[in-house]
Amino acid sequence: MIPQELQLQARQLIEKAKAILVIPSCPPDGDSLGSATALYLVFKKLGKETTVVCADPVPEVLTFLPSTAEVTKNELHFTRDLIVTLDCPNAEVENVKYDIQPNKVNIIISPKRGLLSRDNVHIDYAKVPYDLIITVDAGDVSQFGKIYEDNTELFHLIPVINIDHHVSNSNFGKLNLVDVMASSATSIVFDMIESMDRRLIDADVATLLLVGVITDTGSFQNPNTTPDSFAIAARLIEYGARQQEIIQHVYKTKKMSTLKLWGRVLSKIQHDEAHRFVWSVISNKDLADTGSILEESEGIIDELMTNAPGCEIAVLLKERADGMIGGSVR
Repeated sequence: MIPQELQLQARQLIEKAKAILVIPSCPPDGDSLGSATALYLVFKKLGKETTVVCADPVPEVLTFLPSTAEVTKNELHFTRDLIVTLDCPNAEVENVKYDIQPNKVNIIISPKRGLLSRDNVHIDYAKVPYDLIITVDAGDVSQFGKIYEDNTELFHLIPVINIDHHVSNSNFGKLNLVDVMASSATSIVFDMIESMDRRLIDADVATLLLVGVITDTGSFQNPNTTPDSFAIAARLIEYGARQQEIIQHVYKTKKMSTLKLWGRVLSKIQHDEAHRFVWSVISNKDLADTGSILEESEGIIDELMTNAPGCEIAVLLKERADGMIGGSVR
């Protein structure tokens, strides 16, 4: 559980903020996307200007979720404008010109009458467009990809609320709502929203929160499933969460390319019985041969973990488009 003091501090930052930027980890999954989009809907109800930005596109399997279009249409390119202000108490300006040269900009201000004084020149930065950043389901800023790499300064200019449940979390926020006992980030978000106002949770918000609980517990099959997981799921269904809609789209609807990819990966399983270790790989050739993309591998590692007899460690290695090797471990 998140301490009440931290919950209160988070609510105070949210109440004070007028413009909020919400950033899920990438690539987005049910938990990160559900958390971010649920917060988007809640903040809009509170009259906050809210933007959700992710470095990667929303997986096709999750596009059925409410308001995911808000994630796909946004980009973040933060530049801090420099404002030059000239007070003119004793002059009237006739014309303003500028001359851009290598490594230099000349601003030419021509008076119609009177004298322009250099003592009346003031230089400042434009106002930052957000009051608050909320990140969800990310253990480190590297999980925001280009969003962080291209906008690093923004993370240092305004406060960050870091909401996560991974034991590896680096506590990079000004306020860190990190509960390693929670089965999903949406569980933490749910408690936070309930503490703000239960009336903020409608059927759409509840569905977005439930998808995080279901996907991060592998539909309540993974070892991270706790009594709280079931209790939270039950409460969300009471709020109107569409549990069968989630099951149908996430677990019972797969494209032919996905089925082919899963078949390819499962056919290459290796098993170290002595160490209870199971692994497989996805190459770029596998993706090309099956007409699939890497995001379609989501869920394969859970199949490895739950179906291999005696398996305690499952690893899925993935060749990325840039030739680097990534992986998932359970």
